[in-house]
Amino acid sequence: MRLAEYTDYTLRVLMYCAAHAGTRVTVAELAQRHAVSKNHLMKIVNDLARRGLIETTRGRGGGLRLLADPARLRIGDVVRDCETDFRLVECFDAAGNECTLAPGCRLKHLFGTALAAFFAALDGATLADLVAPAPARGGRPPGGPSQRVTPVPVRLPPARRPRTPRIAAAVPAPTRG
Repeated sequence: MRLAEYTDYTLRVLMYCAAHAGTRVTVAELAQRHAVSKNHLMKIVNDLARRGLIETTRGRGGGLRLLADPARLRIGDVVRDCETDFRLVECFDAAGNECTLAPGCRLKHLFGTALAAFFAALDGATLADLVAPAPARGGRPPGGPSQRVTPVPVRLPPARRPRTPRIAAAVPAPTRG
């Protein structure tokens, strides 16, 4: 599964705004920072404003700022709002499912469990978890270690090495002659 660029850039806009909470951010600044077209970002910014997550101000001194509390904005909710399709396999769509294995297949359950775990991890993280506090003048985060943002643990499945077929039996042993 791969998230759409729209979702990726939406998260980047929200993270950038949260990291610069005391200032207004411009679309030009975001476009330059993330190497994305202004037109593409305008679509995202308008959508975020329509959903009440950011406030936009036109004109000189304008820009955008985060309205939502970063500590209450779950990443899972943002991803659900941005993505349009979470059907990992054909059988997730009851109306269009034509898979002949569907009646006895356990793959749908496995993918459903994986998708639920994916969203459980995303729902366990907020925007505040993803944004480090702005560095103070000395280049260090404000406050002591207790005020630093701790990373959200992500558990990945153990890496599996691909199986290589044994070919020793197919090669005849050398003979002395």
